[in-house]
Amino acid sequence: MAARPELMDYDKALEMFEPVVGFEVHVELSTATKMFSDAPNEFGGEPNTNITPVDLGLPGSLPVVNGQAVKYAISLGLALGCSIAPTSRFARKNYFYPDLAKNYQISQSDEPIAFEGSVEVEMPDGTLFTVPVERAHMEEDAGKLTHVGGSTGRIQGAEYSLVDYNRAGVPLVEIVTHPIIGAEALAPELGAAYVETIRDIVRGLGISEARMERGNLRCDANISLRPRGQEKLGTRTETKNVNSFRAVERAIRYEIQRQAAILAKGGTITQETRHWHEDTGRTSAGRPKSDADDYRYFPEPDLLPVEPSLELIQELRAALPESPAVMRRRLKAQWGFTDLEFQDVKNAGLLTEIVETVAAGSTPASARKWWTGEIARLANAAEVDASSLVEPSQLAELIALIDSGELTDRLARQVLEGVIAGEGTPAEVVEKRGLKVVSDDGALIAAIDEALASQPDVLEKIRDGKVQAAGAVIGAVMKAMKGQADAARVRELVLERAQA
Repeated sequence: MAARPELMDYDKALEMFEPVVGFEVHVELSTATKMFSDAPNEFGGEPNTNITPVDLGLPGSLPVVNGQAVKYAISLGLALGCSIAPTSRFARKNYFYPDLAKNYQISQSDEPIAFEGSVEVEMPDGTLFTVPVERAHMEEDAGKLTHVGGSTGRIQGAEYSLVDYNRAGVPLVEIVTHPIIGAEALAPELGAAYVETIRDIVRGLGISEARMERGNLRCDANISLRPRGQEKLGTRTETKNVNSFRAVERAIRYEIQRQAAILAKGGTITQETRHWHEDTGRTSAGRPKSDADDYRYFPEPDLLPVEPSLELIQELRAALPESPAVMRRRLKAQWGFTDLEFQDVKNAGLLTEIVETVAAGSTPASARKWWTGEIARLANAAEVDASSLVEPSQLAELIALIDSGELTDRLARQVLEGVIAGEGTPAEVVEKRGLKVVSDDGALIAAIDEALASQPDVLEKIRDGKVQAAGAVIGAVMKAMKGQADAARVRELVLERAQA
């Protein structure tokens, strides 16, 4: 087993070195078909079923650009404050790896569709930070490799590997930032906030589901350190495919501590890709990487340049939704949340989920309560993103059952656990587990009479006007009904029966 890398105390690392970060965020576009073929663009499905000869690079097959993907890419570029290139070109990025059967990826190299923009990011403390965007370019996604055997799930030590080409050819936009200087100790938090902002932007545009747990949104985080007072940037590492906001923050913090420990001892940083391990909270070396990787780019000979008209660009610009920052200010006022309540939502990264839950019929207060309460608790315990546990529409259905009186909060928590476990919709879980609130007063009265008969001293206290004594009876009834009773209704009936 490899020795655990030495880490420097985070505060000490920041005293000695200045962190410089940069991000490459990949956004899968929600088009009906793939980037260069008419194969379905669908998540899941049996392996190697959503494919065509183009996706497999079979001889004689020719790519055709997905026009909707181009429109989505332009909309995203505009939302990022970028200039849209009057002409951009696809290129072949040559590399030999089994996740793309044709041994090259169709991407954009030195002629991206969008360039030079910026994104305003709201930090957890409410301050704003401007992230400079270098470019946003279109490309196709690669297939998915599954390494079987071994202990890490990676190719090293695996007995064999399987490849699923369903994802090969899915439309992507890659957003590349310039080096970001000045974040200092908040660099990890900035990374998470930036990726969250990109997610909010693409969801607002309606161009991607942006679900990190599905790989719709992936982040490569570049981190380097330079000694205080030095102008030259340090050697960077690129931590690949980090798939949660929490992981982005943790990976950046880890790399700062790891690199600082090496540099403080006179060592050098290897420019390389690194892999983030959620279970251990560490990165590990991938492959060496230089700025001059020999991908042998050359213009894609089977595709014409992309030349959007000014009319199309103006039409897409006019259709842009409000920015995430403007939307947050509007929602805070519309929902009537206090500053603290809204900041809790923002810090939890659950604003989009609450918006979608409200759109599905819930009240803002109930949506906030469940997302930042029980769901966040379960997510923290499982060390996953809350958004991966339940769909907003499912939570809205659960809240509707509570509002109708069919569930108490206690029963609803059990139903939520069933939904997360894959037992079906909230209504289906209620039916399967028999969790509906007992609304038959006859059954409740029978339980109340039994509880009163077993506690005559409590009955006398209630009749003497000490209504707080009813709590003991209510507790006994709720236990007898296995929590499937409305406590408020039980209280009403207890007081009625005690005076009978």
